[in-house]
Amino acid sequence: MINVLFSGTSERWPDYAPHLRAAFEAEGLDVDLREKFPPEEVDYLIVSPNGPIQDFSAFTRARAVMNLWAGVEEIVDNETLTQPLVRMVEDGLTRGMVEWVTGQVLRHHLDMDRDICRSEAKWDYHVPPLARERKVSILGLGALGRACGETLAALEFDVAGWSRTPKDIPGLHCLSGDTGMEEALRRAEILVLLLPETPQTRHVLNVLTLDLLPRGAVVINPGRGPLIDDDAMLNALDAAQVGHATLDVFVEEPLPEDHPYWSHPRVTVTPHVASATRPGTSAQAIAANIRRNEAGEPMEGLVDRKRGY
Repeated sequence: MINVLFSGTSERWPDYAPHLRAAFEAEGLDVDLREKFPPEEVDYLIVSPNGPIQDFSAFTRARAVMNLWAGVEEIVDNETLTQPLVRMVEDGLTRGMVEWVTGQVLRHHLDMDRDICRSEAKWDYHVPPLARERKVSILGLGALGRACGETLAALEFDVAGWSRTPKDIPGLHCLSGDTGMEEALRRAEILVLLLPETPQTRHVLNVLTLDLLPRGAVVINPGRGPLIDDDAMLNALDAAQVGHATLDVFVEEPLPEDHPYWSHPRVTVTPHVASATRPGTSAQAIAANIRRNEAGEPMEGLVDRKRGY
């Protein structure tokens, strides 16, 4: 019997419990899943960083902590968490991000707001370029960035992707290092941010890097709020250096009602919906990882504490 403790927020338990039990059964695992266990009896923890458990020191038997979120920045530096930490990597999360990013890229590529937001009876004839004539850069080529890049490339967008270390992905112009970052920014008519939040990526878009973008470029951020220096972004928007920013994530969430982003004419705010963890598909990912670990196989999404993701 494998004892699994669910420690997400309490309101999610009714959503997750049946999916997790079905997924464990499908993987052939004999699991006792509960919301409460004596800590010393727990084999695996399923947690969200804003859940009830913040001190992991009592879970001396635990073989891994499975994070319900793709991002681990709020938990990775917890000094009491010495067990292997696994971030969420699952198909529903990936496909949700692909659909959201593709929709936003197409929206700006086709200049759809020009028609949808029209307030006057005016025949405004405009023809967008073809996708193959539009340069898109993606900062971050992890599971989400790669999937988004491949989908956009399949639509014939001219896609470049930047990663910390060199990668080779068919159909994408892969860049890395400082020189690669500069190239990715200078070519980006549409820039998509899908980097993890680490000390190295904080304010990756700042006064200097925003100035490297082609004038009027679009910035789309479904990654992490702290990737952007908000003051620098607002100045770039006011100066029309950035033509539009579509932002799904923020330093403080919910975004405060008095934040300038709400009223800025060049900003679209969405409420952190680009890629949500879905109970059905995430349960399958968790169960598969526990089966792998029990069989001595590597788990998908195992966090490198030194890198922070």
